[in-house]
Amino acid sequence: MAGPGLKMALGLSLLALLSACSEEKSVEKDRPRVFVQEVKPADYAASVTLTGDVQARVQTELSFRVGGKIIQRTVDVGDRIAAKQVLARLDPKDLQTSVDSAQAQVVAEQAKVKQNAASFVRQQKLLPKGYTSQSEYDSAQAALRSSQSSLAAAQAQLANAREQLSYTALISDAPGVITARQAEVGQVVQATVPIYSLAQDGERDAVFNVYESLLIEPPTDRTVVVSLLDNPAIKTTGTVREITPAVSEQTGTVQVKVTLDSLPQGMQLGSVVSATGTTRGKAAVELPWSALTKKVNEPAVWLVDAEGKAQLHPVTVGRYLTGKVIISAGLNGGEKVVIAGGQLLHPGVTVEVAENTYKDLATEAKP
Repeated sequence: MAGPGLKMALGLSLLALLSACSEEKSVEKDRPRVFVQEVKPADYAASVTLTGDVQARVQTELSFRVGGKIIQRTVDVGDRIAAKQVLARLDPKDLQTSVDSAQAQVVAEQAKVKQNAASFVRQQKLLPKGYTSQSEYDSAQAALRSSQSSLAAAQAQLANAREQLSYTALISDAPGVITARQAEVGQVVQATVPIYSLAQDGERDAVFNVYESLLIEPPTDRTVVVSLLDNPAIKTTGTVREITPAVSEQTGTVQVKVTLDSLPQGMQLGSVVSATGTTRGKAAVELPWSALTKKVNEPAVWLVDAEGKAQLHPVTVGRYLTGKVIISAGLNGGEKVVIAGGQLLHPGVTVEVAENTYKDLATEAKP
């Protein structure tokens, strides 16, 4: 039969064993439980939807070639015009006075030519008979030639005055649609000041303003599907024709012009359209929003190392999407990223990795 000392020793040993098991279970219980996702880089091509409008390939600013007061305007914004159509008129009074003055000058010079011609003819008849001198003959000939030159100058001045008078009518050079009006009847305008904006008939472009960063690596396929913003069922195809080399100071964008192959019913000049383009694929990692945290002021993620400890690792976010982020740098592949349960982690803490991934749980939770 065991003595009192042996019983006490056995009791203490059992108590120590139970205490050790309790402490081990407590440590296991205190480990943060996290869900992880193994990093698998893949080619990611960002899809970008742009909004623009339909414009004419050729757009012209129409203006008078002389200054004056507008007395008539025959078209308005949205009107379709034909070539050689009169769009507006200036008050012709001042220029008509110039024409009348030039006309009077021509009549006066014609009279001088007629008079000098008669004098020269007389000298021609008198010279062979010796009734006049050679000097008088030469003077008559010079006077005739001078008056003829003056008549030619007066006629040129008259033609110029008549041409200036014709400029009081603003005439379109090509058919198209008036898209803007910058002057009204009664307004005094200077020469070359735009009066109308004309979208000439012909090819149509879809014009988009694009941030320069999206064009660092232009897409290889220049074909674009363009659809009406209000009704995406109305669509057509086009080809990228021009990318402006300069960045706009106001918007920080460059202009991309897409020549439309055709203009379907419902898509017309000024219609708001959209187009979706895909950039070149780059190696990137897709993670859920819950995986993203920060290290000071930089984005970061929690990684679980080979010893099961959490480490904070900075990354570069290439793009923010709905419900997920695209990591463009900082992860090479094979790392285990904490995608759920990282709220209470700190560097070096030992974690418990759940068997099911966060995606598996989200899938099971779906009805």
